[in-house]
Amino acid sequence: MSADHATPVSTAGLEASRAPATAGAVPAGRRPGGRRLLTILLGLIVPALILLAWHLSTASGFFRPSQLPSPASVLAAAVDLVERGQLATHILISTQRVVLGFLIGSVLGVLAGALLGLSRIADVLLTPTVGALRAVPSLAWVPLLVLWIGINEDSKVTLISIGAFFPVFTTLYLGLRHVDRNLVEAARAFGLNGVRLLTTVQLPAVVPALFSGLRLALAQSWLFLVAAELIASSMGLGFLLTDSQQTGRVDRIILAIILLAVIGKTTDALLGIAERWAVRRWA
Repeated sequence: MSADHATPVSTAGLEASRAPATAGAVPAGRRPGGRRLLTILLGLIVPALILLAWHLSTASGFFRPSQLPSPASVLAAAVDLVERGQLATHILISTQRVVLGFLIGSVLGVLAGALLGLSRIADVLLTPTVGALRAVPSLAWVPLLVLWIGINEDSKVTLISIGAFFPVFTTLYLGLRHVDRNLVEAARAFGLNGVRLLTTVQLPAVVPALFSGLRLALAQSWLFLVAAELIASSMGLGFLLTDSQQTGRVDRIILAIILLAVIGKTTDALLGIAERWAVRRWA
C-alpha cells in the first residue's frame, strides 16, 4: 500500500517542481523572437556583401555587360517582365509544378520507405533495385517520359516527383531501421501492431529524419524543375533560363537564378516551420 501511495506523491512533486521553472520561462519566452530577428539580419550580411561586390565589379568595368549585367539591369529586366505580365506567370507555373511533384514524390517516398524499413522481405527484394534507380541522372529520364507520357504537364511533374522520391525514401528507410527495438517491443506488449504501431511509435520516432528527407526532397524538386522544363516548356523559370540563354539575355538568366534561390529558400523556410511544429508535437 505504501508503494502505491508513493507514486502519485512523487508525480505531484515532479509537477510542482516544474511549475516554477515554467513560470520563470514566460518572460524569457520573448527572447527567441529577438534572437530570430538577429539571426535573419546576420544571414543577410553575406547577400548584401555579394550585392555590393556585384555592383562594384560591374560599375568599375571589371565585367562587361554581356558577361555580368549590373544589378540595376537585372532589376530593369524584372520590371519589364512584370509590366508584360509574364514574371508572375513564370513563378506561379514553376511553383505549381514543384509543389505537385514534391507532394507526389514525398507520399510515394514515405510509403516505400515505410514498406522497406519495416519488412525484411521487401527490403531484400527491392532495396538493390531502388538503389540502382537512385543513381540514374535526372536528364536520363527525359526521353522516356516524353515517349511514355508525352510532351505535357504530366511528364514535368513526374520528373520532379522522381527527384523528390529518393531523399524521402532513403531517410525514412534508414530512420525506421534504427528505431529503438526496445521501444518497439514495449509497444507490441501493449497490443500495438501494424499500422497502429507505425503511426503511434515508429513514425514519431523518426520525425526529425523524415523532415530532413523532406527538406532535401524539396531542394531536389527545384533542381529537377529546370530539367523538367526542358521538356518542350513554354512557361516557367526553367524555360526563362533556357530561352534567355538562346536570346543572349544574361540579365534575365541572372534574374531567373535569383528567383529560384529566393523562392527555394522561402519554401524551405515554410517547411522548416512545419518541422518545428511536428517535432514539438511528436518527437
